[in-house]
Amino acid sequence: MSLKDLYSKYYYDQNYNCAETMIRAGNEYYELGLHDRDMIAFGGFGAGIQTGNTCGAILSAVSILSMRYVEQKAHESADIRPVTTALIRKFNERYGSVLCKDIKPQSFQPDIRCKHTIETACDILEQVIAEYDQEKS
Repeated sequence: MSLKDLYSKYYYDQNYNCAETMIRAGNEYYELGLHDRDMIAFGGFGAGIQTGNTCGAILSAVSILSMRYVEQKAHESADIRPVTTALIRKFNERYGSVLCKDIKPQSFQPDIRCKHTIETACDILEQVIAEYDQEKS
């Protein structure tokens, strides 16, 4: 099973936005231990923080990285910067941007909404984590 196998139940069956979908699927897949109420905090990240800014799927992916690699404080973690940098680099390679307003014209379709972006976010997140964890061991 992959992260991508989980997202559709949140995105389509439960009608969450891209950010909510990523954090909920990531919470389940990576066993992050977030509660329902915790994940509500990610709702405003959807649609590029509701303004077309940084893609909500990316923001939630970074949050998943934080939950995996930060013990207490990000600035005390040797892992969060390189793993986040890798994630952002791969999104820029794929879309030329991390902004919703730039990504959406490339992947949004009215009938499936942001399916392709979320699937890409799942793939990139899993790839970054696998590569980083392999490097570290």
